[in-house]
Parts: sequence; structure tokens; C-alpha cells
Amino acid sequence: MAKVLVTGGAGYVGHVLVPRLLTEGFHVCVYDTFWFGDALPQHPQLTRVRGDIRDVATFSRAADGADTVINLGCISNDASFELDDKLSTSVNRDAFEPMLQACAKSGIKRFINASTSSVYGVSDAPEVFEDHPKVPLTYYNRYKWECETILERFDPDFAWVTIRPATVCGYSPRCRLDLSVNILTNYAVNKGKITVFGGTQKRPNLNIKDMVEAYLLLLRLPDDRIDRRTYNCGFQNLTIMQIAEMVKRTVESIFPGKKPIEIVVTESDDKRSYHINSDKIRNDLGFQPRWTIENAVQDLCEAFKSGLIPNSFDDIRYFNVRTLKALAVR
Repeated sequence: MAKVLVTGGAGYVGHVLVPRLLTEGFHVCVYDTFWFGDALPQHPQLTRVRGDIRDVATFSRAADGADTVINLGCISNDASFELDDKLSTSVNRDAFEPMLQACAKSGIKRFINASTSSVYGVSDAPEVFEDHPKVPLTYYNRYKWECETILERFDPDFAWVTIRPATVCGYSPRCRLDLSVNILTNYAVNKGKITVFGGTQKRPNLNIKDMVEAYLLLLRLPDDRIDRRTYNCGFQNLTIMQIAEMVKRTVESIFPGKKPIEIVVTESDDKRSYHINSDKIRNDLGFQPRWTIENAVQDLCEAFKSGLIPNSFDDIRYFNVRTLKALAVR
């Protein structure tokens, strides 16, 4: 089977994706700084390379012999940009084109680029399609958009595809509790109270299990089905308040002793609001999500029950910003 290099493979999505790739028979190289730890399995077809995507020489050696690169490596999510702007700029933008050049020299055949649906920023449109104007509101989504344009004009010999995922939710062995659905579930389960900031903002979401299925599909399809194309990838578009109400119902059904869970509304300066349309990836590639936000909340509840997410408010490993600050990453 093919060798797949996953940058950021020890991250939130990577900890679900990599075991699945191994199960499917792929040889996998995880290229990661491992700032957030390593709960990946030991496996004869798994290689770990500790490296930063800004380190072109180390990345080039890791890419040698790879067939496909799945590029998940970045300083992830908008809130992370209360960190040093130089870190964000160097990792999320400046490292991108040198990485593409290294991929071209290493002879990779396919590059799967993880962008974000937050490149759209704010939109009153009933549905946002892939050609919708981009209004990035933070460094994170601005640099994701700039990387898309870099890839389009790079014109490499290898096939490439860009995917713009909705906000991912659900349980991962490298769990994040700084994403909207996961945050609300943590508070509902462990505090018995949910605070909603704003509430009217529309947010697209995608269960982490479906995120993994999307990457597997992009690995398997022939080049002429995916090359030089860009796809939104989401499922349920709900307001923050609708998500909070769903979390409340689901947690109360699994933990009846916690009833009633209170929802408190407060002001927010987070203006991101958009409703993405994912018809293109369904019509072109046949991708149809199967797991809901409710399923993600259920999985998180079961993980809390089983003790898989201990110290969920105090352990910094669940929070990107807190971890990077503690490590004084530069």
C-alpha cells in the first residue's frame, strides 16, 4: 500500500486518522512536533518523525518515498492567535511554499491540503459555496486562504486537492476542549452549566469520524476526480444556541442526575457566522457524512464516563493556546 506522510499527525484529527490509515493497510509517517503529546499506537507500519514544518531539511527527508502528503500541520484555530503573531505567520503561511517545493523534489504524487471553512468569515448568504468571497477575520483563516492561493499558482507536477472543513467535533485520544461543541459538552458534563457567547452566530460542524472518512476518500480516488479542486466539507449548520440546546438535551439524557443543565447567554465579540454548502463534495465525489453533532456529544460523554478525559478544565493539553504558552513555543 501507499506511504502517506501526515503533517500534524499527532494532533486532534491525526489521532483518529492515523490509526484508521494503519487499519486500512497504509504505511504512515507522522511528521509532528509532538507539542501535545503522543497517544498514537505502536505499529510496524507507523513511523514517527519529530520535526517542525518550518524545518525544510528534516521535512524533505521525511517526505522521501512518500506517495501522498496530508497537510494537517498548523497552529490551529482562531483563538490561537493571541499568541505571538510571528509564530502564526511563520508556521501557517511562510512554511507552506517551501514545503510544496520539498514535496515536488521528493516526488510525491498527491497533496491533500487542509484549509478551513472559516475563510468565508461573515456572510448573510443563505448558503456559502466554494466560490463565495473570502472575508478572513483572523490570521488563522487569512493564512489558510493565502496558502490556497499559493498552491493554485505553484502548479506542481503532483495532483492536489484543497478541503475546507467545518469546525470538527467529537472525541479523539488527543482531545481538544477548545472547540465549540466540545467546549459546551465539557461544561455541561462537568459544571452543569453552559455559557453561550452570543448565540446567533451560524457555525458549520463536522463529526471527527466523518472528517477522517473525507481524507480516506481523497486518498483513494483517482487523480482526475480530485486534482486542482476545492471542496467545502461540513454537515450540520446550526447557531451556537442551537448547538447548546442540543448539548443540553444529549447530556441530560446520558447523565439524568445532572438535570437541569442551565444555559446562560452573554455577549461575544466573535462575529464569525456563515452557513456552508457541501453539495459539491457530495455530487462530485459521493461524500455523505454519517455522524451528527449529537453523535459527537454522545462520544464525548462516554469518554468522560470512562475516565478518558480527566482533569478537563485544569490539564493544559486539551487547550492549544494554554499548551503553546506553557511551552513558550517560538
